[in-house]
Amino acid sequence: MIETVLAVAAILYLALQIEDKLRIPSPLSLIALSLTLYYLLPEIGIAKNATEFASLVLVLLPILLISDSMELNVSDLKKHALSLFYLAVVSVALSVIAAIFLGGWLFAQYNLSLAAIIVLFAMVLATDPVSVVSIFSKFELPHQLKILAEGESLFNDATALIVFVFIGLYALEGGEITAGYIGEISMIVVLGSAALGLIFGYLGLWGLKTTENRIAEMMVLIFTGYGAFMMAEHFYSLLNLFGAHSHLHLSGILACIFSTVTLNHWMTKEVNAENSRLNQAEDTILAASGQAKPSRRLIGAVLSKIEITLEEKQRHLRSKEDIQLLALVANTMLFVAMAEIIDIDLLIQYKKEILVMFLATTVIRALMMAKFALITNRTNKMTNVNFRWWGVLTFAGIKGGLSVVMLMMIPASFPHLDMFKAVVIGVILLSTFIYSLILIAIIGKNAEIFKKEKEAEHA
Repeated sequence: MIETVLAVAAILYLALQIEDKLRIPSPLSLIALSLTLYYLLPEIGIAKNATEFASLVLVLLPILLISDSMELNVSDLKKHALSLFYLAVVSVALSVIAAIFLGGWLFAQYNLSLAAIIVLFAMVLATDPVSVVSIFSKFELPHQLKILAEGESLFNDATALIVFVFIGLYALEGGEITAGYIGEISMIVVLGSAALGLIFGYLGLWGLKTTENRIAEMMVLIFTGYGAFMMAEHFYSLLNLFGAHSHLHLSGILACIFSTVTLNHWMTKEVNAENSRLNQAEDTILAASGQAKPSRRLIGAVLSKIEITLEEKQRHLRSKEDIQLLALVANTMLFVAMAEIIDIDLLIQYKKEILVMFLATTVIRALMMAKFALITNRTNKMTNVNFRWWGVLTFAGIKGGLSVVMLMMIPASFPHLDMFKAVVIGVILLSTFIYSLILIAIIGKNAEIFKKEKEAEHA
């Protein structure tokens, strides 16, 4: 166990150094270093098989969601609600429909059922917000572009998981898919998860008001996000307590996002209010200093107020930094664990299927983003997306650990499970390296234009 801790610390250190010195995004370095570690020292491990890896993802996923959700604010979500709805909901739905028509042809030799096609494509439609945020953090990009890409990555996961569990798996286990069923279950899961997230967000708000301790404040943030996630995933337990005898569970991802955004909204308001109080205090001191006989008592009281306000502001900001640090460590653990579950022989065996799926999902995503760009340029209710932004949005669709979690939910008796495992893990690896490199190239080539666009937003 100590060796594992040392390995995680060393890999994270090296990845961050490579990112700082060579501007190579940490996810690329983390995967490469994790694979190197596994083949040099296979006895050092976190998850020995895919099942353990899936469990690890479920444990660490909320902290990653909390960290990413704290980058969003309510005003941006309101402003870009229509765009994010298209990107994270409509786009995923259209991609699944395209997959239904293409899947039977692309994988004709397997005679996949409609349910199997939905399950397979839903897994590779889920994106990884961690990689996207990591890449964006190294460049100056327009704020609106970052909101579209990062917000889509977060909410896209929830949509893909709903499609996978409540449509794909439901049909795979013999359930009948109808338009009425899809509409009903979608409304229940989305609205229920959002309501649950808001409840936990306000519980967290109450918790923050009870403490002035920075560590305690961070614990409240963790409790809020994890509590909402757990309650959503085990919602049926709550229903059964009241004699409902239901198997319904909600979306832990959506509940976690809503709870954290709610809590972060209050924290942001507090920081803004503290900035306002600091400005007022500075004005008071300036006014007092201009008097013939400045009041020492007044100046002393104002200085004391400034000190308290600064302490509160710094506490909120440092709590956010602490969460980001935990998320960074969690992400490193996931990459180290992922290296252990990669079966090279299986990937080679299904190399054709992996390449077919990777190319198919890339083309589908590019078309969905192109359609989004066309829509935005024909309405004033959405932010216009130009060709450069289209490229960024297309290759921001990097896949991640959630796909493996979904993979572990497929029944062991499913006849094409090995092929699905190879395809999902193969697409994750290819998208992490290829998408990331293309994304960096696009941003690097247009760095000056993106910088000007960012400056124009503040003009």
